[in-house]
Amino acid sequence: MEHKRNAILDLGNGEPPLEFPILAGTMGPEVVDIRTLYKRGRVFTYDPGFMSTASSSSSITFIDGDKGILLYRGYPIEQLAKQCDFMEVCYLLMNGELPNIAQKASFDKTIKDHTMVHEQLARFYTGFRRDAHPMAVMVGVVGALSAFYHDAMDISDAAHRELSAVRLVAKLPTITAMAYKYNIGQPFMYPRNNLNYAENFLHMMFATPAEEYRSNPVLARALDRILILHADHEQNASTSTVRLAGSTGANPFACISAGIACLWGPAHGGANEACLNMLEEIGDESRIGEYIARAKDPDDPFRLMGFGHRVYRNFDPRATLMRETCHEVLNELGLRDDRLFKLALKLEKIALEDEYFISKKLYPNVDFYSGIVQRALGIPVSMFTAIFTMARTVGWVAQWSEMIADPEYKIGRPRQLYTGAATRDVIPIASRL
Repeated sequence: MEHKRNAILDLGNGEPPLEFPILAGTMGPEVVDIRTLYKRGRVFTYDPGFMSTASSSSSITFIDGDKGILLYRGYPIEQLAKQCDFMEVCYLLMNGELPNIAQKASFDKTIKDHTMVHEQLARFYTGFRRDAHPMAVMVGVVGALSAFYHDAMDISDAAHRELSAVRLVAKLPTITAMAYKYNIGQPFMYPRNNLNYAENFLHMMFATPAEEYRSNPVLARALDRILILHADHEQNASTSTVRLAGSTGANPFACISAGIACLWGPAHGGANEACLNMLEEIGDESRIGEYIARAKDPDDPFRLMGFGHRVYRNFDPRATLMRETCHEVLNELGLRDDRLFKLALKLEKIALEDEYFISKKLYPNVDFYSGIVQRALGIPVSMFTAIFTMARTVGWVAQWSEMIADPEYKIGRPRQLYTGAATRDVIPIASRL
């Protein structure tokens, strides 16, 4: 961080103005360093939603929402999604650079060596109802990993942090697929080391002991791209949750479990699930006009799920890539005439051409397309956010590890603007009206 100049704040209290350093990163807006504000001025800043607050410094992911830019470690998401597989992206996020051939082979082997989960962990699933939401299962099982891997719990040890990160990235597909298998009453399928990350997940999801399962390479690549596009997204709600939990010194499994709980929210990771549910609600092309009118009505709380983004004020760069993948998958499976997919494509066409959506930049986002792709892959809607969890875990562990290694890190402690009752005395209960 470079100290560029100072910002001057006059609190209007008769005291001399305060000066705060303005810091500049590699890219993006400059920041005013207000860490000494309360000590010197006895005031806090007020920023609900933290839309103007940098909670940390990070070298992992950069977003420019106005220009539609997303970079992992400086590499454009468009290049990574087209030229790399998910394991290369995982290595990049965790280590800072893309691997060479030897490093990639070693990393692949390391991940595959840790894909199995402890047999006793499988018994945890029987404690859940069969119809439990997969995310409820994920929160519990991932948190429970801390009961099994005591050998790498010293978060101050870089080797321990790396081992925990590898375990989480490797085991999340196994845990996710087991949640699905338990839900539908099928036996768990063990991971296969002769398959790549995406192929292995599809195998654990859809194979049975009764017959051989072979994944379609087009579908495996589509899943791999979904994982790449969702691997990290700067300081979003779930990543901030992981960092906040980690700032207490909590173990990495507990931190990732906290991130999963946060991701479950429909405004965050549940957006693609909400999008497919919306398509089911619309039901037929003949009703699209009705729902478009509702979306335009300022007095109607209804809004089209899967359109627009809080960060991207232009087209979501991930959506462009996911749109390509969506059409590849629909063509491969011959699903263009499927009722729901026809409905989705019609809605997409209207949103891309309608002046109302164009003027408000309500373009289809990555969640709109990823939900369609996952449904085409045979993944049930209830599993969508669990797949997102599997993808985002590598971003979470990279962010967590970066924070722990930062010499400036300290426990997170947001402040508040208190609006409750002023100091008052307790009246004996007999005297209260």
